Amino acid sequence: MASTHGVAISLFSGAGGLDLGAEQAGFDVRAAVERDRDASLTMEKNFPKLASPVIQKDILDTSTAEICRAAGLRRGQRPDLLIGGPPCTPFSKSGFWLEWKRSGLDPDASLLQEYTRVLRESQPRAFVLENVYALTYNNKASRPALTRLLKEIDEAGYAYALKVLNAADYGVPQSRPRLFVIGTPKGSPLPEHPEPTHGGQWERRASGNAARAHVTTGEALEGLVTDPEREEVVGGQYGPLLTDIPPGSNYLHYTKEKGHPNPLFEWRSRYWSFLLKLDPEKPSPTIQAQPGPNVGPFHWENRRLRTNEVKRLFTYPDEFELVGTRNSIQAQLGNSVPPLLARKVLEQVRLAIRR
Repeated sequence: MASTHGVAISLFSGAGGLDLGAEQAGFDVRAAVERDRDASLTMEKNFPKLASPVIQKDILDTSTAEICRAAGLRRGQRPDLLIGGPPCTPFSKSGFWLEWKRSGLDPDASLLQEYTRVLRESQPRAFVLENVYALTYNNKASRPALTRLLKEIDEAGYAYALKVLNAADYGVPQSRPRLFVIGTPKGSPLPEHPEPTHGGQWERRASGNAARAHVTTGEALEGLVTDPEREEVVGGQYGPLLTDIPPGSNYLHYTKEKGHPNPLFEWRSRYWSFLLKLDPEKPSPTIQAQPGPNVGPFHWENRRLRTNEVKRLFTYPDEFELVGTRNSIQAQLGNSVPPLLARKVLEQVRLAIRR
């Protein structure tokens, strides 16, 4: 098949964090598939190199031929790059307390197979698949899913490498571990995952490159001028408790184990993110797509993070426009790949296919 130069097609595009990284690495995102309306409009606002409007429908109902046509590829042409992060509901660490998730019964699990279908049928010069790092866990949900995924990649004719990367180790002001599977056709140079550029503490251990400290939330938000948002006030029964929680701490501040004179919670009785407050001297913890009313991280000024602040903590440009309600924007950002991390992965892929 003939090849074009730098053409990327994107599946499960969301707000386009992986896509933005691809473009920063030198690819042109020419076609995208995303069923969410707001995320589709976000893509169309920020990616002028799209050859067609975003294909706004379920990947299950979208043929590879339709995607390639949307990218402007003629019969016999193949894309240079396939990227995408299939929804990760069955394997999300935050959902493993649900038996149906631990058993892998969520229908979203099949979306991994939709990615490998497009990989097999479009035969790109390289691919990047991103997912939650819990997909690598050795349990009855994740292990069979990962084994099947890698088998299908192999059967599609690709060599691959997989690795969990923590975004904070690459200059992102957010500790966000994600799995990246990268690959090229068998016999072609195989990309290497990027080496960490930053380092520091992550979950009680050191990670990354100790030669350069992690970027902190204080550094990332410095100089950012934003207007207050209506949704930023933390109300309800527990909202007022934020005031006394030190930066970097959470509900555990109100336990007897932490020496509180009037304990309100039992030790480890809630999720770690419950009433979690940012520390301006550290990277942000992972920012979720659908946090509950008392789920952080919250700003050290005892409020919810503003949209422009969340963008900064993901390394989106300040001028990047997101479409939708505040909840929709939170979901788009919380589900996305930090563009800076994506760029560093895609730069390695770009180097490999230039050889």
